Amino acid sequence: MSIETTLLQRSGSKCEMCTAESNLSAYELPESPEKSSDCAVMLCGTCLDQINNPDTLDANHWRCLNDSMWSQVPAVQVLAYRMLNRLDADWSRDLLDMMYLEEDVKAWAEKGVLIAAMTDTPARDSNGTILQAGDNVNIIKDLPVKGSSLVIKRGTAVRNIGLTDNPLHIQGRANGTAMVIISAYCKKM
Repeated sequence: MSIETTLLQRSGSKCEMCTAESNLSAYELPESPEKSSDCAVMLCGTCLDQINNPDTLDANHWRCLNDSMWSQVPAVQVLAYRMLNRLDADWSRDLLDMMYLEEDVKAWAEKGVLIAAMTDTPARDSNGTILQAGDNVNIIKDLPVKGSSLVIKRGTAVRNIGLTDNPLHIQGRANGTAMVIISAYCKKM
């Protein structure tokens, strides 16, 4: 039996997020432990489009998560958890506080949230200004350098920074030493 057939049976031919009955397709969750129907959900075109294109996210459409987050299907729980994290609204944070996931399911869900945050979130300085590769920044706090007795003093200029995979860190040279610096301790010049 194909994954799509299994999902149609499991979902009763409805979207497992919003219960729409038209334009259904299977969606395999990123960062899943395996490739099977246990790691996929049946979605309508609207849900699928908003998951794949975060710029088109309509928070009101996702109020359906109030019901779908209580599904007994781990893949549906994982997707609900990830979407509630992506939505930055009071009601979504309230639902996240109420949501219960088994430890292994929560680890699976959080792995996808972390990956999404690292790819979607830009590096920001202490004022919230988005940092780009090649920017110049000033250090706003004395920073000890791990593994040495060196301290980078407040006001030190770091020119031509580089970005890392983690939006919380930038790369640069301070006092002639190449290092990774926490972006929250920098201010764009």
